[in-house]
Amino acid sequence: MRSSGFIAVLVLVVVLLLTGAAGCTTYNTLVGSEEQVEEAWSNVETQYQRRADLIPNLVSTVRGAADFEQEVLESVTQARAQATSIQLSVDDLNDPAALQQFQQAQSQLGSALGRLLAVSENYPELRATEAFRDLQAQLEGTENRINVARTRYNEAVRSYNTQVRQFPAAVFAGMMGFDRRVGFEADEGAEVAPEVDFS
Repeated sequence: MRSSGFIAVLVLVVVLLLTGAAGCTTYNTLVGSEEQVEEAWSNVETQYQRRADLIPNLVSTVRGAADFEQEVLESVTQARAQATSIQLSVDDLNDPAALQQFQQAQSQLGSALGRLLAVSENYPELRATEAFRDLQAQLEGTENRINVARTRYNEAVRSYNTQVRQFPAAVFAGMMGFDRRVGFEADEGAEVAPEVDFS
């Protein structure tokens, strides 16, 4: 009887050690994935900030063009102010409403910039200036960087969320405070190409 009690205790100790090792491994894996999400988010913020930093120079350059539509410049300035006023911390990345508000403000800024560039087509003397061409090229490059950063962020979120939901990590994730994160979604109406009218 004594040896069966010893074996039972030994089995229990081994099970506890294996469970603890599995928990530690799972925890470390989830921490690594969470760090990748946070790094990807930081890259998204950097690209959005780059775009916001280019806008004052673009507005100043465009303002120099005679009789440029003031309403378009004001909408860009207001959209920039709105977009830069919304700050998301890493802790907000599991709040769909906060991310949607951030995304909506950034989309409005993108739309305002698109209108400004479309209206600039009516001003050949403006488009001929080197400063405007340089800023336009930088904005186009930044928009591409934003898309790449958002895609990489979504990939990191997908990988992290998959790990959080898979067994056995799902058992530990909830206990250890690892919640699902929210990725970017396509903007409303993104499936329809915008109409541009230069008339």
